[in-house]
Amino acid sequence: MAFDKVLLLLLDSVGAGSLPDAAAYGDEGAATLRHVIEHCHPHLPNLTRLGMLAANGLPSPAPEACWGRCASRSRGKDSIVGHWEIMGEVTQIPFQTYPDGFPPEIINAFVQETGCGGVLGNCAASGTEIIARLGPEHQRTGWPIVYTSADSVFQIAAHEDVVPVPTLYRWCQTARDWFDSHGVGMGRVIARPFVGEPGSYTRTANRHDYAAAPPSATYMDALAQAGVPALSIGKPYDIFLGRGFSAHEKTASNTDGLARTLAALPEAHGLIFTNLVDFDSKWGHRRNAEAYAAGLEEVDRALPALMDALGGDGLLVITADHGCDPCWKGTDHTREYIPFLLWHKGIQPAELGTRPCFADVGATILDALGVEAPGPGQSVWAVRPGRYRHFKGGQYQVLGTAQHSETREPMVVYRALYGEGGLWVRPAAMWNESVEHDGQRVPRFTRIGD
Repeated sequence: MAFDKVLLLLLDSVGAGSLPDAAAYGDEGAATLRHVIEHCHPHLPNLTRLGMLAANGLPSPAPEACWGRCASRSRGKDSIVGHWEIMGEVTQIPFQTYPDGFPPEIINAFVQETGCGGVLGNCAASGTEIIARLGPEHQRTGWPIVYTSADSVFQIAAHEDVVPVPTLYRWCQTARDWFDSHGVGMGRVIARPFVGEPGSYTRTANRHDYAAAPPSATYMDALAQAGVPALSIGKPYDIFLGRGFSAHEKTASNTDGLARTLAALPEAHGLIFTNLVDFDSKWGHRRNAEAYAAGLEEVDRALPALMDALGGDGLLVITADHGCDPCWKGTDHTREYIPFLLWHKGIQPAELGTRPCFADVGATILDALGVEAPGPGQSVWAVRPGRYRHFKGGQYQVLGTAQHSETREPMVVYRALYGEGGLWVRPAAMWNESVEHDGQRVPRFTRIGD
């Protein structure tokens, strides 16, 4: 392995600006991180030096890491689509959505298969709102609250004193099995248990996602086949149905997730895949920009300890899976770029520009762990031997790549095709970065032949 461990810190929904096709989703102009910063002015010194502001086109001092953003090639804007694409699975056929509620054949089958007696709701709604509205009737009847959103989700909410959590999980698994056996493209079935009394209901940490299976092998499968251990902290385990993970830990909050990650790092090897979901579930959907900003500050404060725990042979990758702009209309996800930040001790900073696919994140991680990643992603360190033209006109022959003996950073070995033909090395991420030239962003080097 080039690196002993990689921490993939996924800030769920911390999007980096609307994608070119955002208008088709009603999201043109959405920009999660930018809007939170502009409205709330959080103090983010560590994220700033890692390039988070620069990746979002915001004023920033020169970053001390590699920074950029990734566009999506998938159709959709939810967690499954985002996580899958990061790990090499591009969703071309979108999951089915039900903005007007589920048809009778789905509801009737659910009631019959589970024996729950009936359902309440059956509409698109905010989870906290529908639980507050229908919770009392649910407690009287025992019928679960079923609802959806703009995403492909079949959500089942129940009070833990009315429907025990194991029963709720069994109902969710029954629904998942029915959707799969009947060819219904449902992205996720989600258990949404809650507690409390009317007027003060609270959702608990016993949420559980029953996701559709990835239709083909992902980069998680590639890691497992290569014998690389992978630890899930938070919901990645559920999203990939456990495929590729050698261990997993559930989390109750971002705070819990950060603490578990820090505790795991000293002894961990391979991939540590942490999802911090509060940005999405607690603050993004509820359009609470102030709490979102406070969550960013919490992550920022945690970063120095995480970076120190990675040691000299660890790589930090920070990204997201979609947007959920708390300053935007409605309550749904937003169609956005995702940030792509890389850091390790001794890294040479470089601008990664706009990468064409979320899968470049996963391909870079596999490259860092010494595992070959099939398409569609391309590692930021991927440099093919051949002739290249520098943006200023000089031509060079790339002989191959090598690894820095101290920092483990991939380096390009190349020779000048002019003058005395000097032999040079340059960090691979810097080789692939874009630079400003004559008022435009252009590649530093462009391949022109073998």
